[in-house]
Amino acid sequence: MTRTDAWGFAAGEPVPAPQGRSQGPVPIAGSCPAPTAEPGPTPHAATAPHPAQPVAAGRRSARCEGHEPQRAARAALTRILEPGDETAGRWLREMGPVALWHTLTDDSADLPTGTTPAKIAGLRLRAARARPTADLDAMTALGGRFLCPGDDEWPGQLDDLGDARPIGLWVRGTANLRLWALRSVAVVGARACTDYGAHLATTLGAGLADRGWAVVSGAAYGVDGAAHRGALAADGATIAVMASGVDHAYPRGHTELIGRIAEQGLVIAELPPGDHPTRSRFIQRNRVIAALTRGTVVVEAELRSGSLVTARRALALGRFTMGVPGPVTSSLSAGVHQLLRGEAAVVTDADEVIELVGSIGDLAPERQCPTRIRDLLDPVATRVLEALPARGSTDTGHLAEEAATPREVTQGKLFELLSLGFVQKCGDRWELTRRAETTDGSRRGGP
Repeated sequence: MTRTDAWGFAAGEPVPAPQGRSQGPVPIAGSCPAPTAEPGPTPHAATAPHPAQPVAAGRRSARCEGHEPQRAARAALTRILEPGDETAGRWLREMGPVALWHTLTDDSADLPTGTTPAKIAGLRLRAARARPTADLDAMTALGGRFLCPGDDEWPGQLDDLGDARPIGLWVRGTANLRLWALRSVAVVGARACTDYGAHLATTLGAGLADRGWAVVSGAAYGVDGAAHRGALAADGATIAVMASGVDHAYPRGHTELIGRIAEQGLVIAELPPGDHPTRSRFIQRNRVIAALTRGTVVVEAELRSGSLVTARRALALGRFTMGVPGPVTSSLSAGVHQLLRGEAAVVTDADEVIELVGSIGDLAPERQCPTRIRDLLDPVATRVLEALPARGSTDTGHLAEEAATPREVTQGKLFELLSLGFVQKCGDRWELTRRAETTDGSRRGGP
């Protein structure tokens, strides 16, 4: 039996490059999720109440016309539960989405385990304003869709998050998220980056996109925006993971950039349309970036940085973690250097990133120092050349003595050096030629 990883590929199997943008939305699987996606709920737990059962006061019906019950329930839960809440994730796994939604909308329902009445009361306040049908219809009007675990387009690697797995993902863009994520790299870093950091992020984004890799980031100012722009400039694939709803551009200054990403790439979020970002949502967004991609590259980060949270989460998930070094005098590189002192790998360009995250054989070009003409001389010619005085001239006999070489051999080597442009003859004496050293393999004195 062939062993596959969370990405759906056998060991050593080449990863396909992201395909071009399709002509329309990707079809969504008819059920969400498949019964096997969430072990735990009994067969009746994930179904609506029996028709004969009275609806308790304060409870709103979970039925949403035109949408599958489980998809509608998950859509509602994205407005009720905070991203990354592992306690709520356990409830979801044990009860199923429909039963959990019923519990949160029924004031008389028993409390889930491992919680307090105060927390449930707060969640029920949110549940009272959840309108999944309106959210799903609004997403459709934007040309987007709502993905659930078990859908054909759901990225299976997000399951590595366990109970912190997203309830679902709201998506804008026509590309297939699962296929793009199979061959993706996160590029993250400081918002207030330097010109050095912005240049590196742009070239990394362009280089990765040019090699057929999707560039994933958070659409923030600084390194995130530069990475997205680099991928867009290369007409490549890029994915923006938002800490708000996909229709709520944040930061506002990147409204145009996020719009371009939605047209050329993908914009995804755990939060429903219209929801705003908070500090904790930014942190939780980082776990999705880490889990979605094959590796995370950090370009400039202070010692206290959300980018380091992403990198450490990627490391904990078994993903590749990389950093681009910077000046040791720059506080914006201090966090990267601390990361590199641990288990992160040093990278300086897209080729080195792909060597780590790519398939077998995706090696970065070997780097070689420039070859100088003098390096190509044989040992005897080198000795004769080094015997010449730095200033002035000398005769063949003196050179033969200094080079410990017979006179006839010395004479022959001098004419070789003359043809290469190293020396010149002045009567019966020899001296060094005043010339700049070349590094391109060319030589003076003819071909």
